[in-house]
Amino acid sequence: MPTLLTVNQFSANHQAFTLGGLRALIFNEHTNGLAQSGAIVRIGRKVLIDESKFFAWVQAQNKAA
Repeated sequence: MPTLLTVNQFSANHQAFTLGGLRALIFNEHTNGLAQSGAIVRIGRKVLIDESKFFAWVQAQNKAA
């Protein structure tokens, strides 16, 4: 079962990712590949982050550079 966290919870648990930074990534998810990774889950208006998929996406960004 995936670990799903709200943006606030994710930022509190992983302080390297600020609220503003996460919101910017989510806002641009269709252009930065985050949407295709499946890391962002929406239930109505609630936005949740799948922790393991998000960090897999981060690692993929590192390899692409």
